[in-house]
This record gives sequence, C-alpha cells and structure tokens, in this order.
Amino acid sequence: MPSVVAYDSEVEGLSRVPVRLVREQGNWDQRRGELDMAGHGIRLMLEVFVLVAISSAGSLMLFSCGGAKESRQVPSQTVSQTQDQPSTQAPSAVQDQRKQAEQQGRPEVEKERKQAEDEARKTLDQEAITAVSQTQKAVDAIAAGKTDEALAAIEQATGKINILLARNPANALIPVDLDVELIDTAPRDSQAVLDIANDASRAVDEKDYPAARALLFSLMSEIRVRTYNLPLATYPEALKEAARLLDQKATKDASSILLTALDTLVVLDHVTPLPLLLAREAITQAQTKSQQDKNGAQVLLELAKKEVARARELGYAGKDQEYEALNRQISGLEKQLRGPQDATVAFSKLKEKLSAFLKRQSEKQQRG
Repeated sequence: MPSVVAYDSEVEGLSRVPVRLVREQGNWDQRRGELDMAGHGIRLMLEVFVLVAISSAGSLMLFSCGGAKESRQVPSQTVSQTQDQPSTQAPSAVQDQRKQAEQQGRPEVEKERKQAEDEARKTLDQEAITAVSQTQKAVDAIAAGKTDEALAAIEQATGKINILLARNPANALIPVDLDVELIDTAPRDSQAVLDIANDASRAVDEKDYPAARALLFSLMSEIRVRTYNLPLATYPEALKEAARLLDQKATKDASSILLTALDTLVVLDHVTPLPLLLAREAITQAQTKSQQDKNGAQVLLELAKKEVARARELGYAGKDQEYEALNRQISGLEKQLRGPQDATVAFSKLKEKLSAFLKRQSEKQQRG
C-alpha cells in the first residue's frame, strides 16, 4: 500500500536523525532503542489508519454502486408505471368494432384449424404407418448387429406394402404422418407487404434463395396442414434391395438404403389463408348486426373487404379473378344495407361464394 511504503521511508529517516545530546555509546544504544520503539508505535498507528481508510473507501464504493444500481432501476420502474396507466385517448367506435370482430374471428380460426387436423388425420393409413415403423425397427436392429431381427422387420414392412399396392395405384402417395400449424407472420400494413415481396423478388433474381425463403416466410398468414407420404413407386424396391444386401452381409449398405427410404417420404402441404377466414367471420357477424345496427354491419363488411384484399396481397392465388368478384359482391351488399331492402339473400350468396373460394384454396396440394 502506498501510504505504508511512504511511512517506511519516514521511519528509516528517523533512524538516521543525529542525536547530538547523547555522546556515550551506551546512551546512544538506549536512545536508538527508544527511537525504534517509537517508530514501531507510529507504524502500528499508520497501519490501523490505512485499514480504516480502505474499509471506509470500500463502504463508499458499495454505497456508490448500490446508488447507481438504484438509479438505473428508476427509469424501468417509471416505464412500467407509465405502461400501466390507462390511455387517455378513448378508441373510436369503429376501432372498437374492428377489434371485436378480429377477437371473435380467432375462435373461428381455431375451429378451422382443429377441423383441418381432424380431416387430415382420417387420411392416415395404418398399414403404411406400420411399414414405416418396421423399416425404422430394421435400421435399429442392423445398428445393434441383429441381422435376423432386421430381416424379420423388413419382411413385416414388405407385407404391409403389398397390401397397400393391392389397394392403391403403384404411384400413389400414402399419408403416414401429419403436422398442422397456424402461421401468422405477415405484417398488417399493405406497403410493408409490398416492400417484403419486392425484396424477395430481388433475392430470387440474384439467386439468393436463403434470403428469399426468409422473406417469403414473413408473408405467411395461414393454417398449414403438412402430410408426410410413403411413395409406393419407390419404397417397395428399397425394402427388397435392403433385404438382398443383408443376405450378403452388407449391413452398412442395407442400413443406408433403408435410411434413404425413410428420408424420401414425400411432404405435401394444404394451406388455408387466415385473411379469408377472418373475412368470412366478419361477414357472418355483419349479417347478425344488419337488422339492428346497419352502421356496425357496414364497418364489418369494410373489414371483410380489407381481409380479402390482404389475402390477395399476400399471394394466396393473387391473380385469381375471384378476388374481384368478391370485392364487387361486398360493395354491392354495403350499398344494399344503406337502403330499406332485406339483405338476407345477398349475405347468403356472399358467404357461399367465399366458402367455395376458401375450399378451393385449401384443397390445392403443394410440395412442402
């Protein structure tokens, strides 16, 4: 410590001070002993002082850090309190109705998702599922050095495939598994959608496909039903080849053939656009309101029109002429609501047309 070192220099200085009053050697020795004792006492006092100073400095540092920490926490507490305070601006009636329509539309979306999953699950083929599971069992048996078990599993899988071949064309794709997702990553702003679409187009032109995929993913608003399908055109041959290789003790090659067969399950997607679902729900709510609250029904129809336009902007069959027909029908219904005539038939026709368009889109099959 600097203060202690400085003190040592001073003590050494004290030991060199000439003592003029002491002449005899004995007296000098006695005086030097007294000086040494005095120096030792001063050293102890200074060491205590240094320890106290260090302790005080540490306390000040802790206090300073604690104070700084508390001062950094104040803004977040202030933000939290600000966020908790209710807004002084009351939303307009139109905003309330639109928000309510969207919130009520979500149960319809979940209902549609569950229905799509149930329908897709009905298409799964138990014989194909067993064939795939037996194939995986054969791979595991080969890895464990159990060739006989692997051959038995391949035989079981081949038997299931033969049943499938008898029931289906040789080029059929048989569903064995599925995955249902609700994906809603697209922005609400039309200009933002257009900007992302342009960026994705440029990325494709520049052959930057990873960037294009990421951009296109951010333009999704859909229920996606993805099925994994066993290809009857190639799967049986893979099983036969793996069995032949096992008979020749070529276990690694046999395992590779089976793994390739498992990896070549064909992925197919069926997509239902969320904006069209929300548009249909908004139209249904508008019909309910049309008898007592025509203004509210008009707001909901306007929301439906925007959702239809949003589906088109996001590229869900964006060039289909049905979008123009739906837009004209919604505009005609809005005009009809401004008059005294009953709009029940017009609502029914609009919902029927939109539901048919939704079904056509969701039945379209796409490679995943």
